[in-house]
Amino acid sequence: MPPDLLDQLHATFGFAAFRGVQDRVVGRVLAGQSTLAVMPTGAGKSLTYQLPSVILPGTCVVISPLIALMHDQLRAAAANGIRAASLTSADSEEAREQAIDAFRSGQLDLLYAAPERASQGHFRELLSKAQVSLFAIDEAHCVSEWGHDFRPDYRLLRPLMDAFPAVPRLALTATADAHTRADILTQLGIAEDGMIVAGFDRPNIRYAIRHRDNPVRQLTALMAEQPGPGIVYAPTRRKVEELAEKLAVATGRTVLPYHAGLDAGVRASNQAAFVASEDMVMVATVAFGMGIDKPDVRFVAHAGIPKSIEGYYQETGRAGRDGDPALALMLWGADDFARARQRLDEVEEHRRAGERARLDALAALVETGGCRRALLLRHFGEDPPQSCGNCDNCLEAPGIVDATQLAQKLLSAVYRTGQSFGLGHIEKVLTGTADARVSQRGHDQLSVFGIVTSDEAPLLRPLARALQARGSLLPTEHGGLALGHDAREILKGDTPVMIALAPRRETVRKARRDRSGGVNPLGDPLFEALRTLRRDLALEAGVPPYVIFHDSTLREMAESRPASLAALGGIGGVGARKLEAYGEAFVALIRQH
Repeated sequence: MPPDLLDQLHATFGFAAFRGVQDRVVGRVLAGQSTLAVMPTGAGKSLTYQLPSVILPGTCVVISPLIALMHDQLRAAAANGIRAASLTSADSEEAREQAIDAFRSGQLDLLYAAPERASQGHFRELLSKAQVSLFAIDEAHCVSEWGHDFRPDYRLLRPLMDAFPAVPRLALTATADAHTRADILTQLGIAEDGMIVAGFDRPNIRYAIRHRDNPVRQLTALMAEQPGPGIVYAPTRRKVEELAEKLAVATGRTVLPYHAGLDAGVRASNQAAFVASEDMVMVATVAFGMGIDKPDVRFVAHAGIPKSIEGYYQETGRAGRDGDPALALMLWGADDFARARQRLDEVEEHRRAGERARLDALAALVETGGCRRALLLRHFGEDPPQSCGNCDNCLEAPGIVDATQLAQKLLSAVYRTGQSFGLGHIEKVLTGTADARVSQRGHDQLSVFGIVTSDEAPLLRPLARALQARGSLLPTEHGGLALGHDAREILKGDTPVMIALAPRRETVRKARRDRSGGVNPLGDPLFEALRTLRRDLALEAGVPPYVIFHDSTLREMAESRPASLAALGGIGGVGARKLEAYGEAFVALIRQH
């Protein structure tokens, strides 16, 4: 790595070295080579085009689908002395005119735009008026129909870039399996040897998946364990508002809703409050997507299943972007999978098989008794160790039960009662409970009546959840159960059924208490004073606290106590621009301690 490049890295961002594959990606960009970089959330994707933007002559054009993320990155770029602007529907006409003038006069390092704008002829005409150094395509999986978040406007970017054949292309994504990666290369005109795939692992995130029984109680317990900022994803707008209200009352913390149905001003206000806060919780719809580059999110919780493993990986990846410990909790119910499988009928036929495979993969993740992280990483083509030591199943191994025979009894009862009754009725038949409804329909005369023992009975509900998750049992229109796609193979004994039983709740809670703990030094007066100073400076500058410095930078200050500007400049995350802007204030405070 050329020493002058490392000097530029330190001067701009305050980092002494690159992380992961950043150096390889930046090296290709500076050599004019088009690249697809698949890097996990929090691995520093934005640096791979922001650093070249201050080195290369001309302007780097960044295409991003999320206005909130663009504006977040604009603030961070400005704090590091990078000249950046955006052209979005959220910008005022005056701001857009200033951005266009700055671009034409060569005064911009970065120009952000949404794909809907970038695909228009007038945008191509604008780009022909000045020098373009690089096209950076963020969230590049949106270009692929195989991706989990396909957006047709991304398909129109290729003609724009083809009009500037000498300008290299950098496609970036955190969530793309092998099929999607190949499609991105084709759709964006990048050679196969231009793909760099970093590891998908986020070791600082602890994954936990639980059956949803009382979401308010379960999420309240999570928030008690995690005092920092958090995101709770809920499946519907109504659920978002309901959970936000109940969690605020139950915890006494600031909990705000965020979904597309809210007034735009309310959404903007809630988002700004969340970005600036050091302990607020946002409840949002999964489909909407936050698009916020907030590094200090300490937990992400799902109050229902996400759309896919790719979606789950992307959404949970919003936790712990600063590298500090974070938690991803998913609460799921059999009805989540029932609704998702019903929605498959609404999907275009040529995409149905792929969507069904995604749902099956998600079912395998929630039902596995093995390492969650290993299953997640294998989905993205990696070969991880069998145990990660930082997911619920590795920390507290569940009981694995061979429930094949019980599954055969359950499925037989569903079939023999006509595939039209709910689980409660089926349980009564199997356990020999002859109430009026059972007797009236003659179900007490069936061969399956009373064939489940008292030892087996407690397993019926977790087994039914597992069978519904994998699609072996399907809901009927009137709330009953019917046989699903592999039910007959289970009945014939061709397909075994293993289920994982979670440890007793008391054990899990004890494990959480034993392993939890703040990532910041507790009771350190200097650290708390540094946080207060950061908060005051952020308020004065009108930016979120993390834009001034990350918690990790404050921790290093509290530990090493630099007493001069030169010493402060040696701390990770203190670049030249930030040293000039904030150095004196922080050194003065440290000297007081």
